[in-house]
Amino acid sequence: MSFPETRLRRLRKNPILRNMISETSISVDDLIMPLFVCPGVNVNNPITSMPGNSQLSIDLLLEECANILATGVKSVLLFGIPESKDETGLVACSENSIVQKAIRAIKERFGNDILIVADVCNCEYTTHGHCGTVVDGDVDNDLTLVTIAKQSLSLAVAGADIIAPSDMMDGRVKKIREILDQNGFTNVPIMAYSAKYASGFYGPFREAADSAPKFGDRRSYQMNPANSDEAMREIAADIEEGADIVMVKPAMSYLDIIRRTKDTFNIPLAAYSVSGEFSMVKAAAANGWIDEERIMMEIITSIKRAGADIIITYYAKEIAEVLNRRK
Repeated sequence: MSFPETRLRRLRKNPILRNMISETSISVDDLIMPLFVCPGVNVNNPITSMPGNSQLSIDLLLEECANILATGVKSVLLFGIPESKDETGLVACSENSIVQKAIRAIKERFGNDILIVADVCNCEYTTHGHCGTVVDGDVDNDLTLVTIAKQSLSLAVAGADIIAPSDMMDGRVKKIREILDQNGFTNVPIMAYSAKYASGFYGPFREAADSAPKFGDRRSYQMNPANSDEAMREIAADIEEGADIVMVKPAMSYLDIIRRTKDTFNIPLAAYSVSGEFSMVKAAAANGWIDEERIMMEIITSIKRAGADIIITYYAKEIAEVLNRRK
């Protein structure tokens, strides 16, 4: 049938009806809040390019975790700012590295009330800012796998609930799965940053994690934004190697990749709404150009609508507050 018998506006006439037939819904259970932990006591270093976010010492990180839990969000993603760096990122493999200490502190205070996802990469921990061991001016894939595996095991020993490798080295999921299983961590899942693009949207994160490369760029290991078929190959490889959850990063400009991944693979899918996406909205809102809450919810809905099961976002607390208010 067609107009006038069919009138699609009939189902939009009031909010109760619109909500009743809504095809996409957001829950606090979908959300993960990224956090940055640094050495010291009572340290709160605001991240100027990411309003409302800070590098936090462990004591203040615990208070922030309590605030996050109070909104109903139950999951955090941890990044570390170390006291010192080295050439290979081996400093991140120590039981006394900053994220490992933070994991133990969070688990001691909150137990299993909070789920900890531990990012695994070397860029915050290397003097050169690249994601692995540099040989002849480029990141050596197989040497990097050694430190990535050691870091993953150390984080699991500390109590991480999920290991999330973001380095984009070939074979890292297999290497991590092997070392976890060999050491009794067969039940610790891997959330692989499977389709991680070499994106300009990561700019504010470089300040947050002090991880900007000192030379060159990351295009030899992160993906070309022009490629979609390659993303499917990356994701298929990670699943074959043992990934339990796969991720697309960034989210907003890669909704087609999220949708294609969901349609192609029967596996839980995460999407990372990254720092640049967050900061652009914050900046536009600060200038009075947009309705921040409306845009925030529209973006998060589009990511979920595209097929993401899990959404990592710096807006997690604010989204939860909106959802709680709408109950």
